[in-house]
Amino acid sequence: MGIFTYESEVVTAIPPAKMFKACILDGDKLIPKIVPQAFKSVEYIEGIGEPGSIKKITFAEGSQFNYMKEKVEALDKDDFVYSYSVIEGDALMNKLEKITYETKLEPSPAGGSICKTTSKYYTIGDFEITEEGISAGKEKALGIFKAG
Repeated sequence: MGIFTYESEVVTAIPPAKMFKACILDGDKLIPKIVPQAFKSVEYIEGIGEPGSIKKITFAEGSQFNYMKEKVEALDKDDFVYSYSVIEGDALMNKLEKITYETKLEPSPAGGSICKTTSKYYTIGDFEITEEGISAGKEKALGIFKAG
């Protein structure tokens, strides 16, 4: 097993508290409504969003994937930090044990947010991930939101 770490940073005009509430705290309800062509549903199968909770994301018909399950690892509403792991589903492609994401929102000098994300891909066997492959996947994911 190997671990591939990828870090990214995005600056937005939205302040951290507002961004955290919309994307993290209310995201499970908002995202399927905003991009129904990508996401059919998000439902908690254990817990209600606190660390240890598990949610199932069902992708819309025609999507590359059917579903995935995510486990909430950490949620810090004061420091705007959210961490979760993809622990099951066809998005892991039988080549990854899990993918862990940690997102931290910080205030930007312009009054918006700096969104820092660290992704860790835990591979099975000798499967290797390239930064190009990660970038291509992230571009495809961003395309979902741009198309909506």
